[in-house]
Amino acid sequence: MFSRARRGYAWTQDETAPGANTMKITRVEACADGGSRFVDIEIPWSVERDDGLGHRLRLSTPYASPAVQFVELPAGMEQDWHHAPATQVVVVLSGVLEVETTDGERRRWRAGDALLPADTSGRGHRTRCVDGAVRLLFAPLPDGFGF
Repeated sequence: MFSRARRGYAWTQDETAPGANTMKITRVEACADGGSRFVDIEIPWSVERDDGLGHRLRLSTPYASPAVQFVELPAGMEQDWHHAPATQVVVVLSGVLEVETTDGERRRWRAGDALLPADTSGRGHRTRCVDGAVRLLFAPLPDGFGF
């Protein structure tokens, strides 16, 4: 199960829980009024396969990212309003990342959590490092890939 207390969703999920056929992730979307908001979406497990060792693996639809990068944000960083440079999956590798949308909602992501900034227009969102530097993996989605 997921804990949602002002925090992003983790990649893992209890197979017996409702929605076990999907992985939940938080998307940051641009709104028609130029603002932004969080939307919780589900990414379906589109493929199942055996790993040859007796384990069932569930996979999402694969995609080739145009520019995967590792990024380190410095301790104390507070970015004012900005939009995402691309629609991308962001995985927190270490530290705590806080994102605020224009409606005033704030959520935090920790190591192992992922989010999907997709607010490539409008006012965007604020980003802040909590308690030290934050290391991330950015995996932009190709144009037209729908999450």
